[in-house]
Amino acid sequence: MSRTTKICSIVVIGIWLLMALAPSLLAPGDPLAINPTEAFAKPGFAHFFGTDESGRDIYTRVIHGAGDSLAIGLAATALGMGLAIVLGTIAALSPRWLDEIILRVLEALYAIPSLLMALLIIAFTGPGVGPAIVAVGLSTAPGYARLVRSQIRTLKNSEMLEASTVLGRSTWLKVRNHLIPNALKPLLALVTLGIGQAVIWAAALSFLGLGTPPPAPEWGAMLSAGRTYLHLAWWMSLFPGLAIVAVAVCATLIGRALGGKVKSL
Repeated sequence: MSRTTKICSIVVIGIWLLMALAPSLLAPGDPLAINPTEAFAKPGFAHFFGTDESGRDIYTRVIHGAGDSLAIGLAATALGMGLAIVLGTIAALSPRWLDEIILRVLEALYAIPSLLMALLIIAFTGPGVGPAIVAVGLSTAPGYARLVRSQIRTLKNSEMLEASTVLGRSTWLKVRNHLIPNALKPLLALVTLGIGQAVIWAAALSFLGLGTPPPAPEWGAMLSAGRTYLHLAWWMSLFPGLAIVAVAVCATLIGRALGGKVKSL
């Protein structure tokens, strides 16, 4: 990846974080404020991204919607990684028969497309922000767990662990101080990629009406609302769609760059 691409990706992610953490700095208006007299206003100086069917400013809604996408992406990735650490560690340190059982279950779950698994989980839990986080997190956990297991199985026979055993350290201390920290280092790039994927899947669930409910300014929900008026107000779908694509692409590029650095260490 070229230096220019890296810089652009970092800038986009930085703007996304600013939008999520301090949206009022970029868009001081109310994302839920309606003004029927300005419904379907085209993009211009008064409304940079135009307005929707209720006269709500699309620019303001896109800026304020970054917070929901960031929260869902980070929470879902954290949930998935947390479960992966537990399952991967148990599998790697268990007797062979238990390791095989956990591995077969993980492989079976991993074979199911993540978005399909998220939809199945939503079918049982019901729609909403919380269920969307749980659904996306659980759907990503099997892939992470397989990698954690592989890393720990490689490390548990290393000289570092042998030295810890000679020093009389307990299994818990060896896992906490050596195995998990060293196993997670190579997964840094994967976690970055996972945040971008989680944003896309959360937006997909909201697009289907299973995530953040309207009229909340969430990008997927805005896409869903805009499709009804695509022939009349294309900007309602264009700008939230561009926001999703930009964040996902830049997170992927940064994740790949981090992966290359980890491999070179």
